[in-house]
Amino acid sequence: MGFTIFVVVLVLLVIITLLAGIKSVPQGNEWTQERFGKFQRTLKPGLNLIIPYIDRIGRKVNMMEQVFDVPSQEIITKDNALVTVDAVVFYQVLDAAKASYEVRNLEQAVLNLTMTNIRTVTGSMDLDELLSNRDTINAKLLVVVDEATEPWGVKVTRIEVKDIKPPADLVASMARQMKAEREKRANILDAEGFRQAAILKADGEKQAAVLKAEGEKQASFMESEARERRAQAEAEATRVVSQAIAGGNVQAVNYFIAQQYVEALRDVASAPNQKTLILPIEATSILGSLQGIAEVAKEAFTPGSQPAPMPAMPQMTRPGHDGARRPAGHRRRHASQAAGVSRA
Repeated sequence: MGFTIFVVVLVLLVIITLLAGIKSVPQGNEWTQERFGKFQRTLKPGLNLIIPYIDRIGRKVNMMEQVFDVPSQEIITKDNALVTVDAVVFYQVLDAAKASYEVRNLEQAVLNLTMTNIRTVTGSMDLDELLSNRDTINAKLLVVVDEATEPWGVKVTRIEVKDIKPPADLVASMARQMKAEREKRANILDAEGFRQAAILKADGEKQAAVLKAEGEKQASFMESEARERRAQAEAEATRVVSQAIAGGNVQAVNYFIAQQYVEALRDVASAPNQKTLILPIEATSILGSLQGIAEVAKEAFTPGSQPAPMPAMPQMTRPGHDGARRPAGHRRRHASQAAGVSRA
């Protein structure tokens, strides 16, 4: 009976010993093995064997990335502004043995180190720089804290400043400053718009003046060309009349003189302020010239007709330079001379 009890106890002791020597480490964790209180090795995730009653599990370390909040703290900036800053820290244990035996209370150590460096970094900056360079602050904190925690087997992956709160009166001043800055930009934009509008208006007026000058120039050119064509036509007409006179058709002279009379009377009669038309005595000779025109037309439109004999020319006289009146022959010579001038 006593032997049986001994065997049962021995079997139980063996089972307990085997169970004590088998350690199953969960994924994402590492355990440290100590022998007589001294670190021996690190147990990786999975099934591990240790010597019962000699070895024991020291620390159970979480190897996954972890995060904790940094409490808000008041900080005085370089320009003596009091602000409240809080942050969040992401870190991961890379060496379970160092994290277990190089520092006591790893999370509290990382927290204190982060808070101290937040005060150091933000206290060396002005308020405007502090509010506008949050990425720079995060980068500086990450470099400093990661370097400081490296001996602990920890990798700080990220530090993010969550909020920076200036005092209420300072916030109100910043709001007024922002409003003034926006009003300044609006006034500048308005002035720039007026300036552009004035420039565009002046440019439009300049282009209009240039186009008007070019139009007047072209019109003058065309008018000069028209006068030249008229002069050429008059010269040609004078030449034809001269040939007709040389050929013995004196009616052409009547036609030429009558045409000049009619055009002169038309200009006088069409004057806008002309209410009363006073004709000189020589104007009655136009009737004789008109008769010459009718005879010329009759000759022109009657086939086979012979040139009519020269009608009696009206005795048109007009004062000369000395005030004396001269016969029509003198005017014909004067007209021929004028035609010669036109052809020239």
